[in-house]
Amino acid sequence: MLTILGFAMIATFLVLIMTKKMSPIAALVLIPALFCVAVGQGAQLGDYVIEGVGNLAPTAAMLMFAIVYFGVMIDVGLFDPIVRGILKFCQADPMRIVVGTAVLAAIVSLDGDGSTTFMITVSAMYPLYKRLKMSLVVMTGVAATANGVMNTLPWGGPTARAATALKLDASEIFVPMIPALAMGLLAVFVLAYVLGIRERKRLGMLTLDEALAREPQPEPETVSAGTGTAVGGKDRLRKGTGASASGTGTGSGTSTGGTENEGGDDDEFQGLDPNRPTLRPKLYWFNAGLTAALLTAMIMELMPIPVLFLLGAALALTVNFPHMPDQRARIAAHADNVLNVSGMVFAAAVFTGVLTGTGMVEHMADWVVGAVPEAMGPHMAIVTGLLSLPLTYFMSNDGFYFGVLPVLAEAGAAHGVSPLEIARASLAGQALHMSSPLVPAVYVLVGMAKVEFGDHTRFTVKWAVLTSLVVLAAGVLFGIM
Repeated sequence: MLTILGFAMIATFLVLIMTKKMSPIAALVLIPALFCVAVGQGAQLGDYVIEGVGNLAPTAAMLMFAIVYFGVMIDVGLFDPIVRGILKFCQADPMRIVVGTAVLAAIVSLDGDGSTTFMITVSAMYPLYKRLKMSLVVMTGVAATANGVMNTLPWGGPTARAATALKLDASEIFVPMIPALAMGLLAVFVLAYVLGIRERKRLGMLTLDEALAREPQPEPETVSAGTGTAVGGKDRLRKGTGASASGTGTGSGTSTGGTENEGGDDDEFQGLDPNRPTLRPKLYWFNAGLTAALLTAMIMELMPIPVLFLLGAALALTVNFPHMPDQRARIAAHADNVLNVSGMVFAAAVFTGVLTGTGMVEHMADWVVGAVPEAMGPHMAIVTGLLSLPLTYFMSNDGFYFGVLPVLAEAGAAHGVSPLEIARASLAGQALHMSSPLVPAVYVLVGMAKVEFGDHTRFTVKWAVLTSLVVLAAGVLFGIM
């Protein structure tokens, strides 16, 4: 019964958000609450939620201070040279813009943090997509899929979890997987090229000067993921740099789609204005060094990531904006995004808390593993790879790697399949995992891009599944799993 109710809860949630009958934050809270009552455990709902919130609180803290830190770095101009280089390559060609999105997302993903990747990628590329009327779900889909492939880095999370769960060395899992992951990344670039060609055919190809000459188009009202409030406005492509990116990455949270003289618009699309007052060119190398030190400390795990971002945000604010009014202004500029994302994380805590606390996850995992035919035993690595797609989408990485993977490894060992092969195969589904409603970083992506989570899901899932299958097929072809 718990198995059926678990799948029914997930299906209900996905249907409601993809048909836009409920906002993600409301669905994440209300659907599991109703199903908790339905299984007769309504009295324990509070305990499940508190446990879920406790588990996700460090993630929420990390995202809150990461948004402030990288928001400040965008404000002061740290990423302007990188963005200008990408934009110089892209010009106003939709194909180059989509490929540039994939390249930028893959490069920034080297830090191992999805929220960082999405903040920088969207801040750089969003204005070009808006100016050329390109599909924003193409941007979010390509960025999420590229980050999903790169999320398999040893410091990204899944590889470390697999190594811990099966008591293996992370390098023994990851290094042989490099050729398969390279094929997955190549698949993302090919996908970006194909989608870019499709956008070029739909929109035509302009020079950058022609794109700049276009009148800014009113932004249609959308419902921002995580808030349910309408956002809108107009973007401005600054001729000095070829683009403008949002300094905060979020809208005002209220309907603003009015005239060009509305002050909210000017504030929202100042990101790469070469004359913006928040630039700190004299502190460029300090900020670059601070960011490099922060990412190095993350990779070396010198301190917990939330603590690193907390210290980094405090230091960045103090050095770049020593006056209290300026600090308050920068924090206020990024407050909407912080509130939206942290709200989504805590709402997701309700979903994961109920899913785990009621025993639904355990029963679902046991049913899936038990459904594997005995004849497939010698091919448990391939089975693990295939199962990693739906299971890491509907479950947290912790739930899959610590709850399901050991069971799959035991089943494989009984048929002579080594734990290393099982561990490597378990990484195949990460391209899809990064668009899971249980991944907090995806709400940073859709929130900053002003894309409905349901729209993102409908567009991205098929391409992410294809990319994951490419990784799995390459792993089998190269004899890795």
